Amino acid sequence: MPNPVDLDALTVDAVRAGALAGVPVTVLGLARTGVGLARFFDDAGAVVTIYDGKPVAALADRLAELVGRPIRLRAGPEVDPASAWADAALVAFSPSITPGFPTTEPRLRAALDGLAARRAAGDPDAPALVSEPDLTLRLCSAPTIGVTGTKGKTTTASLIAHLLAADPTHPVVLGGNIGLPLIDRVTELTGAHRVVLELSELQLPSLTRGTTVAAYTNVTADHLDRHGSLSAYRAVKRRLAELVDPAGALVLNLDDPVVGGYAGLGTAPSVCYRLDRPIPGGVGIVDGWVVAADVERLPVAGGGAAMTGPAGRVMPVGELALPGRHNVANLLAAVSVGLLFGLAPDAIRTAAGTFAGVEHRLEPVGLVNGVRFVNDSQGTQPDAVAAALRSFDAPLVLIAGGRDKGIDLRALAPIVAERAAAAVLIGESGPALATLFRAAGLRCVEEAGTLDAAVARADALARELLADEAPGAVATVLLSPAAASFDQFPDYAARGRAFKTAVAALAGAAAAAAADRDGGRRR
Repeated sequence: MPNPVDLDALTVDAVRAGALAGVPVTVLGLARTGVGLARFFDDAGAVVTIYDGKPVAALADRLAELVGRPIRLRAGPEVDPASAWADAALVAFSPSITPGFPTTEPRLRAALDGLAARRAAGDPDAPALVSEPDLTLRLCSAPTIGVTGTKGKTTTASLIAHLLAADPTHPVVLGGNIGLPLIDRVTELTGAHRVVLELSELQLPSLTRGTTVAAYTNVTADHLDRHGSLSAYRAVKRRLAELVDPAGALVLNLDDPVVGGYAGLGTAPSVCYRLDRPIPGGVGIVDGWVVAADVERLPVAGGGAAMTGPAGRVMPVGELALPGRHNVANLLAAVSVGLLFGLAPDAIRTAAGTFAGVEHRLEPVGLVNGVRFVNDSQGTQPDAVAAALRSFDAPLVLIAGGRDKGIDLRALAPIVAERAAAAVLIGESGPALATLFRAAGLRCVEEAGTLDAAVARADALARELLADEAPGAVATVLLSPAAASFDQFPDYAARGRAFKTAVAALAGAAAAAAADRDGGRRR
């Protein structure tokens, strides 16, 4: 048996020097993160085995990304997961395969829990066990900004990266839960880089290393199907704050009572933000301006007072192009990080004014005959849906539904009834949502078998509503599902793309009809 890899002694310089050459390593899962891990270990000279419970035929696309690499695959439902790491010195896994999680495939979960128990008991022959985000943080030479929260983390992480990129002397890399496993790039990162990682509740439980900055949007309720209780979910979210670098900082939303309670946790200083006048050392809003009150730069950025304009001004709130009060809060978090890293207020202002948002998060899709279509497919949690509903004026038609996530949606129903004129519901949770929304007083509630049908019906309802509005008025059709996508789609992104395809078809039909009318008039 090979000696287990000593993760505490593994540095990026050691990897470059060949510390993993010839070392047998097993990667669990051949999704995007698994491919990144496999490439990293192969490039480091390790002997790589990949395990995946899916049949080989279902892995063809991912295997194509590894063509030419001497990697052994053990795949299929007949393969014992433990056999894949029988001779390994290290087992690396993606966040979706976290020990103890009930949503991990049962056979793999049992085998992985057994391996974790061996490690905890001090078994000298048990291979080391590490997740991709934890390995990335262990090896990363650059300052890191970890962004987490129940909602808003993708927009906030993207906005932070966009602001930091205003300083060309410090290249910015954005990844993590947002789609790019950063293990793929860890050996090229230097101290001059700035690395922004979106970290979800899937990635946090396996972390043993913190980030330089831990930025929080909010902590409400989500993914109770995985964590079992609100307290367990909150404990996972708290993990990033507990691990933050003492020479770094916490960036905390004071308008969220859970996140605000993290102030003073550990030895790292806190920069607290809120949608009101800032507290000392924090960021807030005064007379329509984002204002900072004596924020201190990080030691890695030279220390000392962060630069601001007169009276601490950074930028007018109205220059942010994103809709919704919640996005102003996201801006405050991003500005806080920018100030910590020494960005000048003019650079922050210019960059924030050019930020166009993130796909599938309040994404404008098109305007067809006075009906605006907005893709918020990532709106899978009630607070996110409520924020989306409050971002647009009436009249509004909501498309919602999908696979239930075990979250109590009763508090969402009155907000839907207040903000929406109609709802078209899809998926497994459609009937339950229909009952909730009707009970809350929403008079127009319909169900549709497919997303295409829902888009067509929502468009018709929106145009009916426009008939009672003044000329030039705009109605909004908002896809914000309050549910997961897995009953009808592989993920929320596939659902969002399907929504955009359906809207494009509507736009094409409208354009063709207009052309026919114009042709008829000319004839």
